[in-house]
Amino acid sequence: MSPKSQTVIKDFFDPETWTYTYVVYEGDGSSCVIIDSVLNYDPKSGRTQTRSADEVIGFVQAHQLKVNWILETHAHADHLTAAPYLQSHLGGKIVIGDHITQVQGVFKGVFNLDERFKVDGTQFNHLLKDGESLAFGNLSLTAIYVPGHTPACMAYQIGDAIFVGDTLFLPDVGTARCDFPGGDAKNLYRSIQKLLSYPVETKLYMCHDYPPDGRSAQCMTTVGEEKLKNIHVHDGVTEEQFVQMREARDKTLEMPTLILPSIQVNIRAGHFPEPDGNGISYLKIPLNAL
Repeated sequence: MSPKSQTVIKDFFDPETWTYTYVVYEGDGSSCVIIDSVLNYDPKSGRTQTRSADEVIGFVQAHQLKVNWILETHAHADHLTAAPYLQSHLGGKIVIGDHITQVQGVFKGVFNLDERFKVDGTQFNHLLKDGESLAFGNLSLTAIYVPGHTPACMAYQIGDAIFVGDTLFLPDVGTARCDFPGGDAKNLYRSIQKLLSYPVETKLYMCHDYPPDGRSAQCMTTVGEEKLKNIHVHDGVTEEQFVQMREARDKTLEMPTLILPSIQVNIRAGHFPEPDGNGISYLKIPLNAL
């Protein structure tokens, strides 16, 4: 990153899935990245809409930004990604962490996908390794491997900000669940400690916020605030205490409403399954499998 470059972060909130999408750039006319986009999906009708993604497109075009990278922090279980739709309108390459192949392998079995579905990550344009950097204009990002919520989660550091995905939430909400296939509470604790080892003023940008009554949704906190106030993992909470709490809490949680459609689409980098002979794409609903 150039010493004179400044990072501008624009957030977009999708109230239906409580998801934050980010556009990160240097200024009008600069290169940018998009992090964790949303394709609107109605589970009752099976119809998709693009209003959330269109808001992002409108912003990018209004500021004359050039999209270099469309990033996913992980294969989300609570919303569908709009990455291919954004790419078709704005360009850029779709990127996720290289451990996505583990998630693909697990869910290929869960959904009994045929040989056309590859578990090598080739649905994405680029697979990031831990510590790898990507440039966009005068800015750059560095990948931080943070498994636990899933075995393939990546956080992205850009300047003094880290986009943490589902690893952490706001201090009054706590931390991500670990009961999806491949999730692990011990790994999550260690990933969180990795993030909390950054300077206390480091800004942490959430993928979601689920605010308690009386608080509006917020997208950002700091390492210092998390260490002081996070209800699940503040300073002094041991790994053993965290794992006991997290595993007990996860047993009480319902599955996310959109987990079955989301995972099937997101392990394909946002592309729908190949259409049947009638030209319609279908998603599978495995009965009594999860």
